Amino acid sequence: MKSFLKEVILEVQGTTEKISDLIFLVPSKRAGLFLKKELLETYPDQTLFAPIILSIEEFIVRLSGLQQIDNIQTLFEFYETYLNTHTHLEKEDFETFSNWAQTLIYDFNEIDRYCIDHKSFFAYLSGIQDLNHWYLQKEKTELVKNYIRFWENLMDYYDNFKNKLLSKKIGYQGLLYRKASEDIQAYINTESRTHILVGFNALNNAEQTIFQSLLEADIAQVYWDADQFFVENTYHEASLFLRTYKNQWEYYKKNPFQWVQNNFSEEKDITLVGVPKNIGQAKSIGQILASIPKSEVEKTALVLADETLLQPLLNSLPNTIEALNITMGLPLKEVPIAAFFELLFSLHKNSNSKGFYYKLVLEILNSLPAYRILGFEAARLINTISKENIVYITLDKLQEKASDKEKQTLALLFDPWKDVTTALENCRKIILLLKNNLDKKNDELELEYVYHFHLVFNKVFTLHDSYQYIETIGSLYTLYKDIMMSETLDFSGEPFSGLQLMGMLESRCLDFETVIITSVNEGVLPAGKSMNSFIPYDLKRAYSLPTYKEKDAIYTYHFYRLIQRAKKVYLLYNTEDEGVGGGEKSRFLLQLDIDKRPKHKLTKYVVSAEVPMLTNQPLQIKKNEAVLLKLKELCAYGLSPSALTAYIRNPMDFYYKYVLGVTETEQVEETIAANTLGTVIHNTLETFYKPLENKFLTIEDIDKMRSQIDIELRDQFKQEYTKLNITQGKNLLIFEVAKQYVYNFLKAEEKLIKSGARLKILAIESNLKTKLRIPELDFPIYIKGKVDRIDELDGQVRIIDYKTGRVGRNDVVIMDWDVITDDYKYSKVIQVLAYAYMQHNENPISDAFQAGIISFKNLQEGFLKFGTKESIRGKANYEITNAVFDDYLLQLKKLILEIFNIEIPFIEKEV
Repeated sequence: MKSFLKEVILEVQGTTEKISDLIFLVPSKRAGLFLKKELLETYPDQTLFAPIILSIEEFIVRLSGLQQIDNIQTLFEFYETYLNTHTHLEKEDFETFSNWAQTLIYDFNEIDRYCIDHKSFFAYLSGIQDLNHWYLQKEKTELVKNYIRFWENLMDYYDNFKNKLLSKKIGYQGLLYRKASEDIQAYINTESRTHILVGFNALNNAEQTIFQSLLEADIAQVYWDADQFFVENTYHEASLFLRTYKNQWEYYKKNPFQWVQNNFSEEKDITLVGVPKNIGQAKSIGQILASIPKSEVEKTALVLADETLLQPLLNSLPNTIEALNITMGLPLKEVPIAAFFELLFSLHKNSNSKGFYYKLVLEILNSLPAYRILGFEAARLINTISKENIVYITLDKLQEKASDKEKQTLALLFDPWKDVTTALENCRKIILLLKNNLDKKNDELELEYVYHFHLVFNKVFTLHDSYQYIETIGSLYTLYKDIMMSETLDFSGEPFSGLQLMGMLESRCLDFETVIITSVNEGVLPAGKSMNSFIPYDLKRAYSLPTYKEKDAIYTYHFYRLIQRAKKVYLLYNTEDEGVGGGEKSRFLLQLDIDKRPKHKLTKYVVSAEVPMLTNQPLQIKKNEAVLLKLKELCAYGLSPSALTAYIRNPMDFYYKYVLGVTETEQVEETIAANTLGTVIHNTLETFYKPLENKFLTIEDIDKMRSQIDIELRDQFKQEYTKLNITQGKNLLIFEVAKQYVYNFLKAEEKLIKSGARLKILAIESNLKTKLRIPELDFPIYIKGKVDRIDELDGQVRIIDYKTGRVGRNDVVIMDWDVITDDYKYSKVIQVLAYAYMQHNENPISDAFQAGIISFKNLQEGFLKFGTKESIRGKANYEITNAVFDDYLLQLKKLILEIFNIEIPFIEKEV
């Protein structure tokens, strides 16, 4: 296969002009690099001066005599113009201005690139806006007047902006193109060498003026990379621009339109591959590349229509790819350190007088850069914030136990940014700290990241120093994001060896025998409609500005040009419907099916992952001697009713918590959790009733407690979580719920006493522990727990467990003893009887007694007594008897024997 560039050189070689005397103009620098390679191969044994090879951008800079500035500097220069034009009008700050100015600059760029008469254009545009509002009302409001005035002022903004840039000998891309097209005749008068125009397609009006002028002056030759199939097909978008030049240029009315070849109709093997998800595409490409012989890899191009595929693709390359040349850069916003600075800006942008919100602080402290500069101090701070439940964090709190060096670092991260200069200085110091804490040998890639962020913040600092328009952290963040959008981390490598990995635009003028194109989906290839312009569609059509139709034609040309000379083509698309870039395959694939020639072999298939049949096997952990030893230690300490019910609910939870000792990580509670509410109410009642042990409860006692509800609850909440705010929001509602629970409980107690009942408090929050006798086990088994309250009501002893959740009477009645340890719904019964047995075993109660629950959500039912089916049927009362204990202990021992049975593993239960 002869490449297009090779064919151009061979054609030029046949002319009378020396190759060294020519000037080659190519679409991109990369095309120029490959042109040099073809020259070396064409003249292997000759020593000669290389011709001048310029990309179109370099040629435009030469013609215009202006220095091109980037988008960010253009924005600042335009803001200066905006402030100094119509100074009597109210002006927006830089942050607000930048939200719309970028779009306007883009429109200015298009107007200049297409050499539009800006005066008539802006007059037309403001007239359209006025027309859109005239019918709203007879009298225009001030808002509408300001709106229309803005459009009327656009011409002045443009003129002043253009003159300002020209006076400084600088310009944005479009201005350079307009100036170059205006100066082309002066250039022709001083330059007689022949210009070889290679591989161009979509030319703006400025380029068309320049090219036609060179052709008319007879100092240029054009080599279009056109194909007969597309040029002759008058409706095919791939040749939309070339047909226009052929039909409209004066030069082609006198000269033939040459260099139309017939490569597309040659033999090709084209494979269309549907793959679910982007990661699936990356994996499929790895398999395709693995199938390509090593000798063919250098003739292979991997073209990413969606450049976000770069990182997953790099991780999916097979070992057969020994060399790789990546022409695109890795976007700096995608490197890990970018997320750290994003968090830092979010933190300081949203700071308030109370401090920093804990979630952002924790995210920063959990990040790798924070660990790099703070070490284990970061973990200590995370633990402190969670343990003390601090929702809003101040720098002073973070610095409490830190060393002097750590205090300085924490100040860089968490001292509120008072102004833009402080923010930038802190960021630069953080970059320096990161650099000093990285190992030059082991952290080369991270050092590269840090270096590029050093350049970014230096650039921001220079812009701030030069223009002084960034006044808030918000505007600084906007500027930082704009810069990050365009900054890339460039790869280094040998440009001509190995697999060529590139984007669509880098493929211009280049040809490969094997081509792999990814993400051939609607919305990606072609990109589809975009509204990044203030110019209405009809106005663009009237002035021949490019619309989405022309942009689609550009993508069409690049797509077909890539496969024009290729022998093997793989086209991958995402089959999953997940928004832009997913679901709908590109129209190019459908059109390719229509355009296929007799020599084309077109294969289609959809990749689907092999899905194994999943069997729902519950997780199992077998017991061994080490597990039994841990269980023995647990039983010697004392099995709690909570541990026993945890095993019934899910043996795996029991294993994690009581065997392995895995506990839940402490987290900050913004809203009072249910267990916290329960703890606070329990502690409040303990404080109230503890002094009344062994005393009869009186109305005076209840009145005293009632008067202290608010104070005591606040104190208990403060003890649980020092920093928790209970004065507003959901926490205030929960606090009021707690007050109502305690008030209702005391009211129920008062009603009981007023009815003539005598209530004696025997014990509050009594710690109990007793030994179980299980003959089958030769080691001691203890159960332990803390009973909330033991009292005596009219001579009847009651063992009471408080529950802040809802408990009904059915929850404490057992109908069948054999299922008590099988179903978690009987957990309340197991707990209540455990407390009753421990109390009775350690401090025997002479008379029969009762045990049950008081539910704060169900106080109307009062004391919910434990009962059996005999109690329900009236054949027995609700008292705890020895017969009840015998039945209970039988089931309890059965449960404990199961726990210690080495043959029965811990098995996950579906909850």
